[in-house]
Amino acid sequence: MSTSYRSTRSSSEQTVSFEDAVITGLAKDGGLFIPSDIPTLPSDFTSKWSNLSFEELAFNILRLYIDNSEIPDADLKVLITKSYSTFRSKDVTPLVKLDSDPNLYLLELFHGPTYAFKDVALQFVGNLFEYFLTRKNADKKEGEPRDFITVVGATSGDTGSAAIYGLRNKKDVSVFILYPTGRVSPLQEQQMTTVLDENIHTLSVKGTFDDCQDLVKQVFNDKEFNSQYHIGAINSINWARILAQITYYFHAYFQLIRQLSEADKKAFKLKFVVPSGNFGDILAGFYAKQMGLPIDELVVATNDNNILNRFLNTGKYDKVAEVKPTYSPAMDINVSSNFERFLWYMIKNTSAGGDSLKAGSQLSTFMSDLSSKGVFNVAPETLKAAQSVLDSATITDPETVKTIKETYQKTSNNYILDPHTAVVF
Repeated sequence: MSTSYRSTRSSSEQTVSFEDAVITGLAKDGGLFIPSDIPTLPSDFTSKWSNLSFEELAFNILRLYIDNSEIPDADLKVLITKSYSTFRSKDVTPLVKLDSDPNLYLLELFHGPTYAFKDVALQFVGNLFEYFLTRKNADKKEGEPRDFITVVGATSGDTGSAAIYGLRNKKDVSVFILYPTGRVSPLQEQQMTTVLDENIHTLSVKGTFDDCQDLVKQVFNDKEFNSQYHIGAINSINWARILAQITYYFHAYFQLIRQLSEADKKAFKLKFVVPSGNFGDILAGFYAKQMGLPIDELVVATNDNNILNRFLNTGKYDKVAEVKPTYSPAMDINVSSNFERFLWYMIKNTSAGGDSLKAGSQLSTFMSDLSSKGVFNVAPETLKAAQSVLDSATITDPETVKTIKETYQKTSNNYILDPHTAVVF
């Protein structure tokens, strides 16, 4: 099994290590890093992993993607323990049954330090950065230049605060977070702008999230600037973000199994409905399914900024429409960066005829068209492949408000949904 990583846009067999993929974030050709091979699960994982804690599951899953020579077992366990000790729930991501529906469960991802689901990944990523830099600088002599990283990221709300809390006060790490003025919640803005650690810098940008993301991509594509300041990615374009999120799909599955009756265990179907903006969250579910987790259905839930739903209905990836401000601002995104990773697999398995190099070449052309023309269209067989893996829906603001109200009224404990979660119901 390979634990190397390749670019989605590469037309060569060149690969990098896990450390290089994490530290650089974005490939030199502008593509995103993906594992050279998706690992398969042990044949007995359903019994062997059934009673593992979140941290133990994380170790077993991460071990499949990170070679022991890069991070030894003992160090990986320390990184995982350190990352999730900051969570308020012993289960890290507890699965809660909502009694408004007999088959409805909610995976709570808000128990981290900033109450955002991205804490699950970014607490780990922050510790990864520190681990790699500490190791690089361990043998440096006094006065010798130290290795460092300048993290640049764009946020529509939750990524920024989660990144800041994951990286604050980390040695040899400087952080610059860009967010769209007036388009994040007041609480998230306060979380980002009131952190006084010297390595944290928050910038308000007049425009949309996509404008912030474009500025970040310009920084990454400036090779001279990148080389001088050692730019690193904290957005979900960083592979480590996706990798860390895979764990909670497994954790949800095993928590569900423990709650079901013996009869229900034989008949149930597992369906994940995921609020989607930049596509990182549900992409982790895609990897879990490809590894062998018995997921029957993955549903992309979008708000009015529904480029993903439009694509999955038409095969046309079109960013012409302006970003609309909604009650779920973390999803107010017009270009879902992580969709590139998913699309690479769909192209490879269809129009590229299983050829990785051809898939990279085709995808590179699509991304170039998206940049220059604002649109591209995939082959019918590629769309059909995507539709076989993902379903989708668009939920409006009025429907979001209605769902929050009805869930509060219909649950015995008056459960309060946040607007992003309400999009999935």
